[in-house]
Amino acid sequence: MRIVIIEDEKPAANLLKTQIKKHFPDAEIIDNLDSVSNSVLWFQQNNQPDLIFSDIQLADGISFSIFEKISLSTPIIFTTAFDQYAIKAFQVNAIDYLLKPIDPNDLARAVDKFKSNQIRSSIELDVLKTLLNPTKSTYKSRFLVRFGEKIQSIPVDDILYFNSEERITFLHTLDGKKYVLESTLELTESQVDPVKFFRLNRKYLSSLEGIDEIFSYSNSRLKVTLKNCRDQDILISREKVSDFKSWLDQ
Repeated sequence: MRIVIIEDEKPAANLLKTQIKKHFPDAEIIDNLDSVSNSVLWFQQNNQPDLIFSDIQLADGISFSIFEKISLSTPIIFTTAFDQYAIKAFQVNAIDYLLKPIDPNDLARAVDKFKSNQIRSSIELDVLKTLLNPTKSTYKSRFLVRFGEKIQSIPVDDILYFNSEERITFLHTLDGKKYVLESTLELTESQVDPVKFFRLNRKYLSSLEGIDEIFSYSNSRLKVTLKNCRDQDILISREKVSDFKSWLDQ
């Protein structure tokens, strides 16, 4: 069983490799790819593996972009931070999702499912996108936050941007306040309207109102400054520049 892992976080990739080797010692992990661009190039130049483990959110985009550009018949087991309800919905379509941190028993079940030919060879991308990207009517209009002993409800229109620091997600408001959210940045991204918010990189999800200035940067990238934000090194990868400009221009 030849396996390719698509994961840009080294600790997560190493843990997955360890778990695979422990439960399936005969498996051969032939490569660990860390971005959309590297993955597309790899699949163009190599034979398809027997099985793929893929994270959803990569540094330069979502992994679905890979499978739209490359024709693959290889079954895929996604590893993701999305909630358990979405996971179960995907499993109805015989495509497995492993919720991070990955439970070894879930990993063993998913690979056993693959080995018994129960995973479909074709990827139903439209189904996955529909489930991961809710319709406009389901986007949140308010976020519940805690401030000391108080609980507040923040309207989406009052939010400048969200950011992630050391696995904690923060919400930043127009009046310069900062609140902790009890969710991941990935989940937060799925809850806001993409017309109003854009994922700049792994750490920042900004509203249009939150954008202060935009500069051209080296290697065809863009540098962005956000209002009320001390971080002056917010970069948009060249792979995301086109989408970002389209978002600004819509």
